[in-house]
Amino acid sequence: MEAETIELNKREHKPLQVNPIKHSQPMGAALAFMGIRNCLPLMHGSQGCASYTKVFYTRHFNEPIAMYNTSVSDITAILDGGDYSILMAIENITKKNTSLKPELIGLHTTGLTETKGDDVRNVGVHIEIPYCYVNTPDYEGGMESGWALTVKALIEQHTQETTELKANKLVLFPHVSMQPIEIEKVKELCADFGFETYALPDLSTSLDGYLSEGQGKLGTGAISVDDIKELGDSATVITIGTSMGIAVKALLKKNPNITHLHFDHLMGQENNDNFVASLMKIRQINPIPSVKRWRGRLQDAMLDSHFLIGSSHFVITGEPDMCIGMAELIQSVGGTIDAVVATTYSPVLEKITAKNVFVGDLEDAVPYFKNVDLVISNFHTERLLHMQERNTGLILRGFPNYEELGNQLKNDQLYEGSTYFLFEVANKLREVKHHE
Repeated sequence: MEAETIELNKREHKPLQVNPIKHSQPMGAALAFMGIRNCLPLMHGSQGCASYTKVFYTRHFNEPIAMYNTSVSDITAILDGGDYSILMAIENITKKNTSLKPELIGLHTTGLTETKGDDVRNVGVHIEIPYCYVNTPDYEGGMESGWALTVKALIEQHTQETTELKANKLVLFPHVSMQPIEIEKVKELCADFGFETYALPDLSTSLDGYLSEGQGKLGTGAISVDDIKELGDSATVITIGTSMGIAVKALLKKNPNITHLHFDHLMGQENNDNFVASLMKIRQINPIPSVKRWRGRLQDAMLDSHFLIGSSHFVITGEPDMCIGMAELIQSVGGTIDAVVATTYSPVLEKITAKNVFVGDLEDAVPYFKNVDLVISNFHTERLLHMQERNTGLILRGFPNYEELGNQLKNDQLYEGSTYFLFEVANKLREVKHHE
């Protein structure tokens, strides 16, 4: 697709969204804070904003969600001021739950408190618990940027400056659309190469479908505040997704000696070959046998699925970092992408070579549904496809997914996940075409 065509579609072309696929920055920030061990995510806004976010993630992950708010209304925002609401909220939460021992308060703002202009930075001097603030107005950006801004804030406010490096220490910055199991799989691969591996945020132990005590009270991510403080001595940082660029810039300011490796995604053979080759080069070791085995399985899956996918047309909707991975993997086996409808603009959209790439909503996507074989989108697309005469298939990805259980354990990353994804797409196409 020509760059000038994408230029025309960088922004929403309508004054409102109908059936939106975009979600707010505070929701992305809340999810990021859930990926920090013993973090108390505190939304500085109204009860409605926090309640919606809590219900949204509860239904999506089928897990109790750690989510608190400062209960600001339009009246109290003016009369009481932001500092008072924040301090009172923390006091009330910790007094009512004496067993609650948060190691970090993750304060993120909303449109109401941003419009008023509350000083969320300086209120931290009155809080005894370690504190991280991030400005995430919901009239800007989306879930992807809210997640990335939170990682940036955690590094800027908590990571210590240093010039030292630990040769085998590696930190991953995954984009918001990566499932908990996907973060775990990437961490495990890096660990298999001998790296001391961290991810920020790390949902692999937080919303991964594991039944444990204390769920829903605090974030149970696999990275602690102390770990975040020490990230500056990581010899290597790997960003997965263009949105995480702002986070890595913050880390490189803490230690400019860190080596940065970037991947738009980890789907398909080419990107994973580059990823594994980078790990091999750093550690100076040969590929792990299981990795070679999965690479061969992916190649076989590409051959097996080629005839079904190569003769089919697709529409993909979702966060930009998710869309490019799926588009490029489908195109690598001959599939035709008729449209990619993204939540917000990102430079990565200009790398997608689909027939149509634009920022929009499901209303914009519907006209393309009638001419394609398969749509990759969220739960809300299901009812729209049922209204069509054509039998168009649907694979659920992105937020929200209220239809399927265990979606947090669905892996699309690396050689293994890419193999599963291709077979899922091909089997759905076989079902669709058999029905026709």
